[in-house]
Amino acid sequence: MTTRMFARRVALAGVALTAVLGLAACGSTEHGSPSHDEPAAAGTTTAGTTTAGATAAGTPTRGAAAFGDADVMFAQMMIPHHRQAVEMAELAETRAAHPEVKRLAAAIKAAQAPEIATMTGWLTGWGRPVPSPAPGHGHGMPEMDHEMPGMMSEAAMTKLAGARGVDFDRQFLTMMIAHHEGAIAMAREELAAGTNPAAKALAQQIATSQQGEIDQMRKILAGL
Repeated sequence: MTTRMFARRVALAGVALTAVLGLAACGSTEHGSPSHDEPAAAGTTTAGTTTAGATAAGTPTRGAAAFGDADVMFAQMMIPHHRQAVEMAELAETRAAHPEVKRLAAAIKAAQAPEIATMTGWLTGWGRPVPSPAPGHGHGMPEMDHEMPGMMSEAAMTKLAGARGVDFDRQFLTMMIAHHEGAIAMAREELAAGTNPAAKALAQQIATSQQGEIDQMRKILAGL
């Protein structure tokens, strides 16, 4: 066999091998094995959650953190809950007599107002309704049938607003302790059922900081 004929046969064998490999690759794709170039559907996880960058049309953006119903409920409930705490803290500015009550009220307002803004941003980014500001007991979302623990009634808020001095301090501390206990219960629900890392981190922060404030308020109340 001449060198020229041998080279021709090698070339023909190579063409045949390439064709076989190409058919095998096509067959594996057609039978449901995705290629490595095909990304997983954006916005889904094995748990069925969606991503935090969901648009109004329902198409989530790629690469955002996952969130679930528990995360949405946590934000939608905690926003009006925080709003009421801020409202109570603002009453203390002009009505409280004990300097520690005024200091604590200022700290509560300084901590919870930015948290409201943070959770509002989450809901907006997730394409979920943000509770509208509502005075007193209302949370601005009539469709929400989940009771928020620790929320004060409109009558209780009206009574607090009418108090002054030591009487205000006692009412404020008693109400805020109950309010904080409700927030901690909601935070624990998020820690148990939530999926969004940022929401769970905030829930842990709320549980820790508000428990510390409860301890402070009980000490102040015992001394009045």
